Amino acid sequence: MKKYLDAFINAFTGTVDWTWKSIIFEVPWYTNYFWGLILISLFVWGLEIAFPWRKQQAIFRRDFWLDAFYMFFNFFIFSIIISGVYEILGLFFGEFNITTKSLALIDISAWAPWMQLLVFFIILDFVQWFTHVLLHKYSFLWRFHKVHHSVKEMGFAAHLRYHWMENIFYKPLKTFGVMILGGFEPEQAYIVHFITIAIGHFNHANIKITWGIFKYIFNNPVMHLYHHAYVVPKGRNGMNYGISLSLWDYIFKTNYIPEDSGTVEIGFKGDDKFPTNFIDQNLYGFKKDQN
Repeated sequence: MKKYLDAFINAFTGTVDWTWKSIIFEVPWYTNYFWGLILISLFVWGLEIAFPWRKQQAIFRRDFWLDAFYMFFNFFIFSIIISGVYEILGLFFGEFNITTKSLALIDISAWAPWMQLLVFFIILDFVQWFTHVLLHKYSFLWRFHKVHHSVKEMGFAAHLRYHWMENIFYKPLKTFGVMILGGFEPEQAYIVHFITIAIGHFNHANIKITWGIFKYIFNNPVMHLYHHAYVVPKGRNGMNYGISLSLWDYIFKTNYIPEDSGTVEIGFKGDDKFPTNFIDQNLYGFKKDQN
């Protein structure tokens, strides 16, 4: 028991220390996710202000500050809170010889760095796409995912407006993705981290970008706006599930972009009764008999 307690305390304090050092610039710049998130956010927000797609939408759109809080909560505060739990689980599974190499299918550690990053990025993106599909398919998971879909005016900060339980759902499957790669995470994985933040911000931003022919590879604001559409095509649980890549939606026929005016209503049926504050939104998914 003491081993687990020490592991929890060390992981918790270590994450707090790293976060604080990031804030005061005492970590390498390329791993400073705190200020990296701020810089990316300011850049994309600047594009929203300069080139707004929905020109009637205010710069400080509806729920702007709530979404800004979600960004920092989900990326930093929750990570601090849960870090010790993840460390304990790692020790527990280690005792049964279940390691990140247990399900290894390929070992990319000897590959060229750029190839490592590319494979790492593609596999993790597919895992997240698949998890996203599950969040829409099963009512238990959808109850938590409703937080993200409760956004009524789209903007960059909506990217990280999601229930903290989604981290619980995504983490095991992302770990599974790493296990497939022989438990290997490229030393330059921070590049993938910043790229995915930037793409996610762009996808939710009030700007019109489709990437031309590359729309069949990369997700974009036009495609993702329809993911948030209030009206879902008959017989579907959702559409355009792509995180960074649109590729999976075109492969598995879950793509849907009927037009690109940007005026589609977003949300979900019954969202007028959905909580509007952070605490109640994060309690909502735990209640019984939710639609």
